[in-house]
Amino acid sequence: MNTPELNTLNQRFAIASHLAFKEGPGGLIVAEVANAQAKASIALQGAHVMTWQPHGQEPVLWLSHFGKFAPGKSIRGGVPICWPWFGSHASEAAFPGHGFARTVMWEVLETKALDDGTTFLRFGLIETAATRTQWPHPSSAQLLVTVGATLKIELATHNLGDAPFQLGEAFHTYFQISDVADMEIKGLENCTYLDKVDNFSRKTQQGGIVIGSEVDRVYLDTEADCLIEDRGLKRRIRIAKHGSRSAVVWNPWIEKAEKMGDFGPEGYRGMVCVETGNAADNVVTVPPGTAHSLVTVISVETLG
Repeated sequence: MNTPELNTLNQRFAIASHLAFKEGPGGLIVAEVANAQAKASIALQGAHVMTWQPHGQEPVLWLSHFGKFAPGKSIRGGVPICWPWFGSHASEAAFPGHGFARTVMWEVLETKALDDGTTFLRFGLIETAATRTQWPHPSSAQLLVTVGATLKIELATHNLGDAPFQLGEAFHTYFQISDVADMEIKGLENCTYLDKVDNFSRKTQQGGIVIGSEVDRVYLDTEADCLIEDRGLKRRIRIAKHGSRSAVVWNPWIEKAEKMGDFGPEGYRGMVCVETGNAADNVVTVPPGTAHSLVTVISVETLG
């Protein structure tokens, strides 16, 4: 643990009664937010929002108790950032799936307590020789997080070069649910999706999404809110978005979760990923000198 670095972060960016920087699991540096509306924790590795819990609610984000918290390892749960590509790299099989943003260090650029009682943090991705090898385009990535009764996350990608580039991205958000058998996902009815479990077959969603086996789907050309209706917790998680044309729904189910090794026994039952992004047909072209923002706004409603 780099104590001087922690001290510097707290001197520059801590906010009394809102925000402090601490050593987290595996020695990772974590920003801990606790304001009048909610609490949250964000690892500087990956600018990874690990937890978010509005006061009076069960945790909204699912974080595995069996996860590997270590430098360079992706964290199982919370909101991993898939950037600057989603899934496998188009041409380099050795490059990491879903890009490198979730496993490299980000720096804190700004923090502030807002007048509405929320807490704002801004992070910047730190480039290295390795990241430049995998992503040679002159660019910058920043993550803007606003923690309150709702959670707003914005990923801003600036093209600093003189040529356009294609960008794939997603917030790979893990949501905590009472039981996967006791929930339904709405908002994607009649959407076309790629079924990755069935060799990327194109299909059309009929009705709400009910999960009873492995699900890995990329829904295309949709800007709609997604709603996780959790009968067990009697709540609806609303996932609104901007700058996104894709939604991904994922649950590994029994066999795949066991092979991954960091879900724990029956961990797959208490989570579902509903991801906001731009993938497959919906990758984004970012012209030179411009920026693209991917935004998700997560809120909780009572399920009547």
